[in-house]
Amino acid sequence: MPTLLSLWLPIVLAAVIVFVASSIIHMTPLWHKSDFPKMAREDEALNALRPLAIPPGDYFIPRASGMREMRTPEFKDKMARGPVALLTVMPNGPITMRRSLLQWFVFLVVVSVFVALVTGDTLPINTPYPRVFEVAGTVAFMGYALALCELSIWYRRAWSLTLKSLLDGVIYAALTAGTFGWLWPR
Repeated sequence: MPTLLSLWLPIVLAAVIVFVASSIIHMTPLWHKSDFPKMAREDEALNALRPLAIPPGDYFIPRASGMREMRTPEFKDKMARGPVALLTVMPNGPITMRRSLLQWFVFLVVVSVFVALVTGDTLPINTPYPRVFEVAGTVAFMGYALALCELSIWYRRAWSLTLKSLLDGVIYAALTAGTFGWLWPR
């Protein structure tokens, strides 16, 4: 069985290849250009939220303090009147990509390490390319995509957005699998 150390090149190269592919996918007007449409009456919403000085974070509104409150007529009325929302508040100012891109690359390396761990424990040296592709691709897809379904199941994220991200996951997994198959120890 190959060691994790012997798989350092496919780990790093797969992360680099997926990083480049994801940059192309998200910077070109392909299937992600309509992910987040402009909110109707955006200026009014911003003007209403601004004085509240909501600190950066994730919020579910309205939010009950516990199950007992959720059963009260007052809370049920809040839910019925709406809006019911998941709200992510980011720090004010321009969005800088440096931190996000660095975190994304670290995530890609982590996924590749798990691909190497599982594939390396499953397959011996000299395994044919198609079998390495199959195992590495399955693990990579799990790492890149499956957890995204949870956002649509529990938080009502649009399934169209999740399906597009799953497509990204298929592409990233295929690139990762191809890299591992190509560089698998012989």
